Amino acid sequence: MYTLELTSPLGIALDDAYVAAAVRRELRRDDLRAVVVKRSADLRGKPLWRYRVDVYAPDEEYVPYTLPEYRDVHDAPAVAVVGAGPAGMFAALRLLMEGLKPIILERGKSVHERKKDIAALSRNGVLDPESNFCYGEGGAGTFSDGKLYTRSSKRGDNREVLHQFVRFGADPSILIDAHPHIGSDRLPAIVENIRNCIIEHGGEYHFSSKVVSIDDLPDGKLVRTADGSAYDVRAVILATGHSARDVYEMLLARGGKLEAKGFALGVRVEHPQSLINAAQYHGAWRPGMPAAEYSFVQQVDGRGVFSFCMCPGGVLVPSSTEDGTVVLNGMSGSGRSSRWANAGVVVQIEPEDVPGDDPLRLLDFQQEAERRAVVPGSEPFAAPAQRMKDFCEGRISSTLPETSYKRGAVSSPLHEILPPVVAGSLRKAFPKVGIRGYYTNEALLLGVESRTSSPVRIARDPETLCGTALKGIYPAGEGAGYAGGIVSSAVDGIRAAMSVAAELKK
Repeated sequence: MYTLELTSPLGIALDDAYVAAAVRRELRRDDLRAVVVKRSADLRGKPLWRYRVDVYAPDEEYVPYTLPEYRDVHDAPAVAVVGAGPAGMFAALRLLMEGLKPIILERGKSVHERKKDIAALSRNGVLDPESNFCYGEGGAGTFSDGKLYTRSSKRGDNREVLHQFVRFGADPSILIDAHPHIGSDRLPAIVENIRNCIIEHGGEYHFSSKVVSIDDLPDGKLVRTADGSAYDVRAVILATGHSARDVYEMLLARGGKLEAKGFALGVRVEHPQSLINAAQYHGAWRPGMPAAEYSFVQQVDGRGVFSFCMCPGGVLVPSSTEDGTVVLNGMSGSGRSSRWANAGVVVQIEPEDVPGDDPLRLLDFQQEAERRAVVPGSEPFAAPAQRMKDFCEGRISSTLPETSYKRGAVSSPLHEILPPVVAGSLRKAFPKVGIRGYYTNEALLLGVESRTSSPVRIARDPETLCGTALKGIYPAGEGAGYAGGIVSSAVDGIRAAMSVAAELKK
């Protein structure tokens, strides 16, 4: 096998004819098979796409990646999957492959109905605590750009996740892009296609089905929901996401072992996208080129400060799951075409930062920060906001720039509202960010960005993935404390399903 690097102007994709001609030109043969395996943007000089192309000789076998087939599970043993986010959906798909019947219990609504609740929240400040930007079919990632980039490859094969997404309607470019994303405008249809496939093969979906108890049976579990329904299943995959506090309390009550886990808390930072384009493209950005991204990591007094969930060409959205709090997140469509760029810039919080031995103490710390972000007398879910330099200099902003956040920004002393360790670290970090023009009063800080990951980990056996002291219950994904994003959550859900299958086959 040969490996070639090819380039094209940024914004212009290679076609098969160009690749074939380049292979003939470089290797002086016309009997080779070329496969594009990676694409990344290079902004160091003239903006380019850089492609890695693997080339196979006729006597070399090329085996494309193929997904296992789904099986008919109408009459198969049932497994409850609690939560229809990435971990739950991909666990359910893997259960179909393993010949087991997934029964998905989702506290929120279907993705179509969920969009109505999200619109009511964004436009009118009316929150449904069970159907919002965090809860509902597809999970939190459905309305946060659909970024599929992950650094984690130790826990499973990411290709299964990406190929599943393509099977259900995602653009095949996600298979080769260094930083793939789908877009919040396209994800709902993909999520519906996944649901239809699961139902077609014998699985079940139950929406508005908040799980309130899991009881032992001689050969399985009895799962009860708030509407009085009960489900007799062989095992439970718990894929409830990073915001379901009631689930942690339920597990503690039945003897599960939970521990406080580090997470990150900070603000959303919004710049004009044109400023980020100019900085990252060194002035060479032109219409038709992708909106520029950025990322950075800094150490401030031994504590990590980093950008998180960057949304080029995106908008800010309210991600609270309860009244009396303010939580922000970012999202963008597939075209990433808005006038703003936003990212979380957050500070690492460790268990030792909050004294005590309560496993939920960092969850309490998170919740208190979200409550402090409420601006007295403001519209529901309006965000406290401050220009970046004003924040660093401890000065309330006399005016605020235009923002994409529909619930509104209210000039506030974020430097006082945020926990001191967070505010102090951010004030030292922002002036040091090495992106030209980043440290500016054109940038707006809005609080708070707090749902970066779960502040709790549910202990589980590292081999079987069964919860410690929770026989037959398999915690998975972000809510369990073992993932951080769509792909890693999906991979962890797949692993949980495979572990359930292995146990039930004994």
